Amino acid sequence: MIRVMLVDDSRVALGVLKKMLATSTEIEVVGTASDGKDALQQIPHLKPQVICTDLHMPKMDGLALTREIMRIAPLPILAISISVQSDNNHNVFQFLEAGAVDVFPKPRSGLDGNNRRLCRELTRKIKVLSGVVPIRRHSRKNRVLPTITTDNALPKRDIAHKIGSRNIRLITIGASTGGPQALAKIFSELPGNLPVPILCIQHISTGFLNEMVSWLDSHTPLNVEIAQHGRHPQPGTIYFPPEDRHLTLDDNGCFVSKHGNEAEHHIPAIDKTFFSVAKQFGASAIGVLLTGMGRDGADGLHAMRNSGAHTIAQDEETCVVFGMPNQAIQLGAAEKILPIQDVADSLLRLLNT
Repeated sequence: MIRVMLVDDSRVALGVLKKMLATSTEIEVVGTASDGKDALQQIPHLKPQVICTDLHMPKMDGLALTREIMRIAPLPILAISISVQSDNNHNVFQFLEAGAVDVFPKPRSGLDGNNRRLCRELTRKIKVLSGVVPIRRHSRKNRVLPTITTDNALPKRDIAHKIGSRNIRLITIGASTGGPQALAKIFSELPGNLPVPILCIQHISTGFLNEMVSWLDSHTPLNVEIAQHGRHPQPGTIYFPPEDRHLTLDDNGCFVSKHGNEAEHHIPAIDKTFFSVAKQFGASAIGVLLTGMGRDGADGLHAMRNSGAHTIAQDEETCVVFGMPNQAIQLGAAEKILPIQDVADSLLRLLNT
């Protein structure tokens, strides 16, 4: 049984979460707390394996709780938050900077705890988190996130605009659990005058896409946008698919976004994008597969390598979850296996080869 602790000042939310988790025979809610201070007092006795916490709470909010847990006794943390709040001054992705692993939409009053899709997603995330080994956040030796600044005008690193003999025209990146943190690291180290577009597929719960795009945009001098159907990707811009849609490219290199169906495991799917890039761009593309559970992206990265593209997989040591990169490596899909802190430099070198 996976021991889970829930932290929220809303009895309604706690009740719905408990009902949702009760659908799994592998998860046990060992305790609840109404705020961060209450949680810190109970954790040593309850010994949870995963913490699920809300952001807004009295006495000590979820952000402060996350920072304290990661400082004294790290545990995998799932941030439970209302995905969109007009009066919310805190982007939920600040949880990830503090040490949380993933985010999940907070159940609202009246939400049916028997909703199968939400239940499956919540229990899957907790099962993944139960296998994560978090790192103390006061240890700078192991930190890979960039220094955060409130100034969006981040300094640019100049590189030559000349494209080498491989004529790279596109970079595409796939990620899942732990991906937003890894993407922030990579994007913060790329220059604003990057001569190619980046197409990025990140598995994220419904409702968080706009917040993630905004958060990542504050970490990089590049533009971060939602891809628009029929548009051609532009240099110096990072694109994400519209929410709950797959993203591919047509014969003219323009975006094609399509709705998925509930039977599909991932929407958007990394494999669909990678296969499309392999077909349309071949050796003029670079593929990168980052941290995440499962195997989405492994076959697509293999197709990209077979088409002549440069391919990179994140190494085990710096992955939150090594599943997807490991599957790609086992297939022989990765030309390079790199720690996250070396990916940006490798991309720049490939662009200038």
